[in-house]
Amino acid sequence: MLGTTDLHGNLFNWDYYLDREFDDFAHNDVGLAKISTLVSQVRADVGRHRTLVLDAGDTIQGTPLAYYYAKVEPITRAHVHPMAAAMNAIGYTAAAVGNHEFNYGLRVLRTFERQLEFPLLAANAVDVTTGLPAFQPYVVKTVWRTGGPPVRVGILGLTNPGIAVWDRAHVEGVLTFPGLVEQALHWVPEVRAKSDLVVVVAHSGADLSSSLGDQVPFPENCAELVAETVPGIDAVLVGHAHVEIPQRFVVNKVTGRPVLLTEPLFWGKRMSLMEFDLRHDGRWELVASRSSVLPTASVPEDPRIVRLLRHDHDKVVSYVNARIGTCAGAMSAARSRFEDTPALRFINHVQALEVAKSTSLPVVSLCAPFNRAAAIPAGEVSFRDVAGLYIFDNTLVGVRLTGAQLRDLLEESARYFRQVPDAGPFSAAEVSADVPDYNFDIAYGLTAPLTYDIDISRPAGSRIVGLAHDGVPVPDSFEFAVAVNNYRQAGGGDFPHIASAPVLHDQRQEIRQLLIDWVKAAGVLDPADFTGVDWRLVAGGVPVEISTNE
Repeated sequence: MLGTTDLHGNLFNWDYYLDREFDDFAHNDVGLAKISTLVSQVRADVGRHRTLVLDAGDTIQGTPLAYYYAKVEPITRAHVHPMAAAMNAIGYTAAAVGNHEFNYGLRVLRTFERQLEFPLLAANAVDVTTGLPAFQPYVVKTVWRTGGPPVRVGILGLTNPGIAVWDRAHVEGVLTFPGLVEQALHWVPEVRAKSDLVVVVAHSGADLSSSLGDQVPFPENCAELVAETVPGIDAVLVGHAHVEIPQRFVVNKVTGRPVLLTEPLFWGKRMSLMEFDLRHDGRWELVASRSSVLPTASVPEDPRIVRLLRHDHDKVVSYVNARIGTCAGAMSAARSRFEDTPALRFINHVQALEVAKSTSLPVVSLCAPFNRAAAIPAGEVSFRDVAGLYIFDNTLVGVRLTGAQLRDLLEESARYFRQVPDAGPFSAAEVSADVPDYNFDIAYGLTAPLTYDIDISRPAGSRIVGLAHDGVPVPDSFEFAVAVNNYRQAGGGDFPHIASAPVLHDQRQEIRQLLIDWVKAAGVLDPADFTGVDWRLVAGGVPVEISTNE
C-alpha cells in the first residue's frame, strides 16, 4: 500500500515563485510526476495487482497552479484539474478530503470530486440536512491473488474538524464535522465486517494537539488517538501535520494489537510504503506490518505525466511571470520575523487601506511572515514576485477590537519566541519557539504609527511593552478597526477576541490579489515608502541581535 499526503497543488518539481526547479535546504524534490515514478517502481517489484495507492488530503490548494485552476481558469467538466488528471493517470485507489480542499468553495471541490476516477472519502463530513456523510465514508477494494482467496481491504476516510472554523464561510449551515474518534467508532465496525484488512486515511496529525482552542469540541490532530481507541484498525495513513513519520506503532487499548502509522513528507517529497503480511487459515489474519518512506529526489519525473500535463503547467508559468509593474529597490522578507521590514509593511498597508474604506475608526493591520524566501527584485515585477509575499489564498476581514484586546492578541503572537536571558547574539533557531510562522502576527498603523516592543527576556504573556498609537499609550477602551485575514478571523491559531469581534469589513477580497492590484495601479513599488521601525524585538529594552543563517 502506497501513500501520499498534503500534495498542495505540486504537480511537477517546480517552484513557481522562483521560476525554476524546486530545491530546499535538504535538496528535496516535489510533485506528483515524481510520485508516479516511485509508484511504477513498486508496482514493477511486487505486481500492480498487489498494490493500492492512497492519499490523505490537501490536494487542490497551495501553489499558483492550484490557484490558477480554481480562480483564473476554473476547472469545468470539460477541463480536468491537473492534479485530478495526474492522480487518475497514476491510478490512485482512494483519497481523504483535506481541509484545504474547501478553500475555493464547494463548487470547485465537487467538480474536482467528479473528475476523479476514485472515491474522495470523508466519513466525518456530514450533511446538515440529511445527517448523512456528504462524501463517501469508505471503500472496500478486492486484491486478487493467484491460487488463493482474494484479500478485501477496507479504506475509511476521515477529515479535519477544523474545517468548520477555517472555512466557515463555505460550510456553515451546509456541513458539520464531528470528531475523528467518534466517527471512527461508528464506521470501523461496518468496514471491519466487510474487510480482511482495515486502513484509515486521516487528514489529522498523529500527535494529540489543536490550534482550535475551545472553538470546536474535537481535537485537530488525533490520528494516534484513533489508532489507540478504536478497535479493528490495522494501519493509519496520516496527513495534515506536515511531519514525516516513516513508521510508528501504537497499541490499541481494546485489542492489545499494534496499529501501524505512517506519514510521508508533504508536497510529494516522500511516498509512504506500507507492507502487510497476511496468513490464510479459514480467514485472512494480519501477521506483520511495516512501513518506510521513499524520497522522490532519487527518481526522475514520469515522462508520461509530463507529456499529459505540460500544457497546463506552461500556462501557469506564463501567468505568474507576467509583468505587473516595477520596484525601485529590492524588498526581502528574510528578516521579517525579527524586525520591521518594508515587505511586511507593504502587505499591512494594502490591507489597512481597504478596511479604511469601511470605517471611520483608526485602522491597524496584522499580517504574518508567511514566506521566508519571498523577495521582490529591483526592476521589473511579475505576478509571482508579489504573490511570493502572500502564498495563502486568504481573504481580507476587518474587525473591531479594543486596545486591551489588541494587546492580548499581540501577547499571543509574541509566543512565537523563546525566552532569552539577554540581547544575544543568537541564531534564529535559538529564539524561535515551536510556533508556525503564519501564527506570528505583526501590527501596523495606517494613519498613525502603532509602536511597541516585544521583550523576549520576559515570560510569554507579558512581553508587549510600550504599546502606543501616534505616540500616545493605548488605553484599554480605545477602539481600532483591525485588518486580518479570514483564517485568523475564523479562529485559526486560537488567537483571543478575533473570532467573536464585530465584523466591519468582509467583501471576500483575496489579499494576494489586492497586493497585485495595488502594484498594477501604482506602477512603481518603492521600498522607501514602507520604511519604518514601529516594532522591535528586545531583551530588557536592548534590541536583540539575531542571525538568520539557519
